[in-house]
Amino acid sequence: MREPMSNRSIANALTIDVEDYFQVSAFAPYIPRTDWPLRECRIERNMDCILEMLDHHGVHATFFTLGWIAERYPQIVRKIVAGGHELASHGYGHERASDQSEESFFADIQLAKLILEDLSGVKVQGYRAPSFSIGVNNLWAFDCLERAGYSYSSSIYPIQHDHYRMPDAPRFAHRVRAGLLEVPVTTIRILGRNWPSSGGGSFRLPPYNQSRGMLKWLNTHDRQAAVFYFHPWEIDRNQPRIPGISTKTKFRHYVNINRMESRLNQLLSDFRWGRMDEIFLPPSPAPASKLPEAA
Repeated sequence: MREPMSNRSIANALTIDVEDYFQVSAFAPYIPRTDWPLRECRIERNMDCILEMLDHHGVHATFFTLGWIAERYPQIVRKIVAGGHELASHGYGHERASDQSEESFFADIQLAKLILEDLSGVKVQGYRAPSFSIGVNNLWAFDCLERAGYSYSSSIYPIQHDHYRMPDAPRFAHRVRAGLLEVPVTTIRILGRNWPSSGGGSFRLPPYNQSRGMLKWLNTHDRQAAVFYFHPWEIDRNQPRIPGISTKTKFRHYVNINRMESRLNQLLSDFRWGRMDEIFLPPSPAPASKLPEAA
């Protein structure tokens, strides 16, 4: 019989999708893209809070960052890298992969990668599709990611949901192309079904102890690293309220936002956390030693 492990014996991946409140996919019917530059942008304040929180806990994380944000706030990109965190791509304009053609998707992920690498001076290896929008109907996206030079994706959420519809996908890291790894966000398998347990509304809605217990189960019984995610707007209780949105959208977006920051602090204390690349990618080989020249 396997012995259970402590909450801190496995390093879990902490990830942040760097987008502002008005760029959320559920708000797309209410906020046209042409209005984005006119909206109050709160990403700088929220990112400063997150980086300070991570520094306080001694945690390094992965930031899946929009090219649109990076262009306008290059100091955010530089702060991420200076803090020892991994800079990764969330695409350029937060358009779902499932809403794009193969050609437009490749252009989007290539542009985002170029912007991020140019601003940061570091190689961008990871990508996450907005709204986890790679599924059975657009698996060609993996070909595009490999061709664009990405090493891993975290774009599949293997649950049954009105946004994410790939419940039969593997739950843990798996190779989808020769040069590309897919690392799904975390689910728990109960009664023959995958249940969300990796962040977002599924972290804000239930009691904290439920989320803690699910992650602990994953570490101790599945013996796998969790992939947890959240957004900067989720810690911003004073963000502007969007008028006219549906009841379901309002509930999903705003539920328990006032509790999110304290829950995150507790989560960072209760588990061990790290960057996606350091947990799931093989370490880069050390440079070869230079042999002494013959006499």
